[in-house]
Amino acid sequence: MGKGGEKGGESGEPEAQIHFYTWEEIQKHNLRTDKWLVIERKVYNITKWANRHPGGHRVISHCAGEDATDAFQAFHINPTLVQKFLKPLLIGELAPGEPSQDRDKNSQLVEDFRTLRKTAEDMNLFRANPLFFSLYLGHIIAMEVLAWLMVSYFGTGWITTLILACILTTSQAQAGWLQHDFGHLSVFKKSSWNHIVHKFVIGHLKGASANWWNHRHFQHHAKPNIFKKDPDVNMLHIFVLGDTQPVEYGKKKLKYLPYNHQHEYFFLSEILLSFLIPHSHALPNPNTFMHYFFFLLWSRLDPSRIHRAMGKMKTVPRISKSRLGFFFQGVASSSFNERQKFLESHWFVWVTQMNHIPMEIDCEKHRDWLSAQVAATCNIEQSFFNDWFTGHLNFQIEHHLFPTMPRHNFWKVKPLVKSLCAKYGVQYEEKPLGKAFVDIVG
Repeated sequence: MGKGGEKGGESGEPEAQIHFYTWEEIQKHNLRTDKWLVIERKVYNITKWANRHPGGHRVISHCAGEDATDAFQAFHINPTLVQKFLKPLLIGELAPGEPSQDRDKNSQLVEDFRTLRKTAEDMNLFRANPLFFSLYLGHIIAMEVLAWLMVSYFGTGWITTLILACILTTSQAQAGWLQHDFGHLSVFKKSSWNHIVHKFVIGHLKGASANWWNHRHFQHHAKPNIFKKDPDVNMLHIFVLGDTQPVEYGKKKLKYLPYNHQHEYFFLSEILLSFLIPHSHALPNPNTFMHYFFFLLWSRLDPSRIHRAMGKMKTVPRISKSRLGFFFQGVASSSFNERQKFLESHWFVWVTQMNHIPMEIDCEKHRDWLSAQVAATCNIEQSFFNDWFTGHLNFQIEHHLFPTMPRHNFWKVKPLVKSLCAKYGVQYEEKPLGKAFVDIVG
């Protein structure tokens, strides 16, 4: 049980009793119906709050029974504001004799990392450059405009279709990296502004769900490459990953697929992914703002173009008209939609997996924030092309350590992170882009 104590106020009257808890007791409260966590030595009961947590109930539940100080600071751009939600959940503090870190974590490493974060804040590395993101959004919209103008003037012939597929693939991939920025609250100072623009970009440029993305992606950041906590490594028996899962499947004789050939059917899975992941140019969510706007503009300029395009579509392979509806019949042939989503799925899979799949994938080890993130991530060498092609996810280590930091500042904090890793013998891995792709298959 927790120990109690009293504080005397200035008037001499006793204040509310403070309950003190040990780590041994706190770690028992990590159940679905009983969840405690610690932030800056204060103990909070989040059992009922978890289902109301804006980031989803799972991401906060994954930290139950642990010190969540670094995770709390990493995900919230205004911790002071969030404190008002924490106050009613406060049930006590760590006992005076208890260390600030649980499970014998290196307290000096943890403190040095928090000092590094404070240094980054003092360097204004968490302040976004509005021009950077304005130009980034501008180049995406420019590609969308160019694509639809090409449809308007050149129709949907095979050559035009191939060119359009490449343009739309690029714009959609870049829109994917942009929604990632807003989803992580790394652009505006206010969370609400980030959420609004995030919903616009992912919903109206990508045709996907912001809530779905938040629910999955924040879990990944909280517990990267941790089985049963990171949905990105929950492959539903399609792949076995890491060093321990193959052994576990072998002992249980679980063989849903021929895993010794998974490096081969990995390529097939990418093709299937192109039909499963929602894209605004692909699956039946065509009523996105950008496409609706250009549809209206195009039809008002020359309504006869709709009928000409519909006539041309009869000679072009496509998916069901009834599923896509009149909108896509009038705007463009779905042949370049299919090519676009096929190409984009490859772009998306290779870039997102190169930083994690070759790294350690295992069960929960309760590491400190720095060690846990670096063990599960690796960087790709910096270049102008790599930065653009990956949406700065080539700085995956820095991104995971500071998910709310604007991506254009990752290169500035990188030397500080490498220095801290070297000080404590934490492996900081960086590799060329080509090798990173090869390592996925390996």
